[in-house]
Amino acid sequence: MLTQREAAAACGVSRTTIRRRREAGELAGPVLDDERGWLIPVDDLLAAGFRLHAPAPPDKAGPEEATAGAGQTDGQSEAAELRAELERLRHEHELQLTEEKHARALAEAEARHLKERPAERAGHIADLQRALAALTPAPERAAIPQPTAQAVPAPAPAVAPAAPETASADHNHHQEQGERRRW
Repeated sequence: MLTQREAAAACGVSRTTIRRRREAGELAGPVLDDERGWLIPVDDLLAAGFRLHAPAPPDKAGPEEATAGAGQTDGQSEAAELRAELERLRHEHELQLTEEKHARALAEAEARHLKERPAERAGHIADLQRALAALTPAPERAAIPQPTAQAVPAPAPAVAPAAPETASADHNHHQEQGERRRW
């Protein structure tokens, strides 16, 4: 029969592992002794899958085991529960801190992005303003006039046919003066 400390040393595991296995019922025959605390048969350790080495000499008794020797096993289990609760709370706190750090890093990255965005937009706006200026006519250039309806010449007054002699005289008269007659 080995105490929890001796069993842990013999098996090369922690006392917490032995205690957890005992509390889970994997060790069938542990006995509570008023002087030494829980005593675990070697056969139970082997049946639970532990491999035994040569037992090491027991460590100095800590305050936890000194009270266990006095028969205060309830206090020992309560202290173990409190330690487990403390570890759980520490773990939850670490997770919260990690989540907060991650959220802060995301917020800072978003803030940097939003600070860079106006500079990018300003460059884009400047490009658009240059393009608009290139497409706008300069004030000194005259605007291209819009085509207007061209005046259609009025029809010439109808002339009564003249006698053949008169028409040819008119024609000759205009030719002599170098004028061409318009019809």
